[in-house]
Amino acid sequence: MGQEHIQWGIAPIGWRNDDIPEIGKETTLSHLLGDVYISGFDGTEVGGFFPEPEILNKELTLRNLKVASKWFSSYIIRDGIEEASKEFHELCAYLKAVQASAVVVSEQSYSIQGTSKNVFEEKPYFNDGEWQKLCEGLNTLGKMAEDYGLLLVFHHHMGTGVQTLEEVDRLMENTDPAHVHLLYDTGHIFVSDNNYMDLLKKHMDRIKHVHFKDIRTNKMKECVKEGKSFLDSFLHGMFTVPGDGDLDFVQVYQELLASDYKGWIVIEAEQDPAKAHPLEYALIARNYIDCRLMKD
Repeated sequence: MGQEHIQWGIAPIGWRNDDIPEIGKETTLSHLLGDVYISGFDGTEVGGFFPEPEILNKELTLRNLKVASKWFSSYIIRDGIEEASKEFHELCAYLKAVQASAVVVSEQSYSIQGTSKNVFEEKPYFNDGEWQKLCEGLNTLGKMAEDYGLLLVFHHHMGTGVQTLEEVDRLMENTDPAHVHLLYDTGHIFVSDNNYMDLLKKHMDRIKHVHFKDIRTNKMKECVKEGKSFLDSFLHGMFTVPGDGDLDFVQVYQELLASDYKGWIVIEAEQDPAKAHPLEYALIARNYIDCRLMKD
C-alpha cells in the first residue's frame, strides 16, 4: 500500500464552525464545496449546516467530491447507551446515504469544549464506573455503525475525559478493536501532551481516520498563560493548517505510509474565517502536502 490508498480531505470548520455558528454563517454549501474542489482535495466532512442527502449528493457529484465522515457527540455516561443510540442510528443512516466511510465519535459527558472554562487546566475525568460504561457503550455503537457500512472512530479531544495518551490507552485497552477504532488528531494530542508521535506509534493498529491539525506554538503558549477556553484558543489563532504552524507532518506521514495506512487524512483547523481566509489556507495546506509530503 502507499499514497494511492490515502484520500485527502479538508474539514468545513475553516469556513463555518458548528461550535460558534455566527462565524462564517454567510458561507453557502456551494461556496464551501467549490473551495474544496479548487484547492484539490478529494472531499470533506459533513458540517452541521449540510443539507439532506439528496441535495448534498448532487452537489458532491457535480464537483467529483466525497464525504469522509461526520462528528457525533455521544453522552453515553450522562444519558446511557439506549438514549445515545437513538441519534446515532439517525446519523449513521444519513452517512450511509452520502456514502461516508466513518462516524467520528467524541464522548461529551462533562466536556468543557464549548464552555468558558480554562481548557488547559479544567478538563473532566471519569471514574472507574464511568469508564466501564463508556467502553461498553462504544462497543455497542461500533457494532451499530457496522450495520450501516461505517467505522466508528473515536476522537480524543481537548476539554473532554478522553484527551491524553494515558486516557486513550485506557480506552483502547477496554474496547473491542473489532468495533472501536481511533481517530488520530495531531493538534489535539500535541496541545494536550506536547507530543504527537507517541500516540501514533503506540496505537497505529487502531487508527482508521486521521486529522492533520497544525499548531502555532507561540499562540498556544499565550493561550496557556491566559487560561483561555477551547473556543477562545482557536479564535486566538492556536490552530492552523499544515505548512503554517510548527508541527512536522513529514514524520507523521512517513509513519502512516510505513504502517500501510489507508483511508482519509483530513486537514482540520478551527480558525476565524474573517481572519484566516478559508480558500487561502486550504491552498497553503494543499501546497504543503504536494511539496513536502508527496514530493517523493
